[in-house]
Amino acid sequence: QVQLVESGGGLVQAGGSLRLSCAASGFTFNNYDMGWFRQAPGKEREFVAAISWSGGRTYYTDSVKGRFTISRDDAKNTVYLQMNSLKPEHTAVYYCARSRRVFGQVVPHSNNDYDYWGQGTQVTVSS
Repeated sequence: QVQLVESGGGLVQAGGSLRLSCAASGFTFNNYDMGWFRQAPGKEREFVAAISWSGGRTYYTDSVKGRFTISRDDAKNTVYLQMNSLKPEHTAVYYCARSRRVFGQVVPHSNNDYDYWGQGTQVTVSS
């Protein structure tokens, strides 16, 4: 069965960095776009970043451009989110997700474009 397991979250001071990892299993990883989402307390889950099945295309929400980087290692079936210059407003539970389509032509960035989700990893940024 499809499994997505996030790790790498934690408590960090403002200005610090974290690298999140998402280990995938149960499907042919390099056939799917992968995404990262986050949900802050009292807010809806929102898109953060996505990477195409080939790794050649990425897409970011405007607020993280230049600060976060998504990447993938198909040999390890893992997708990463490198987060730099973190701010308190980045505090949230971060989720990785698998897209619904194989070999998609457009990097998806909507909740409805994804069908499997991890359990999430907490990121807390202190001021």
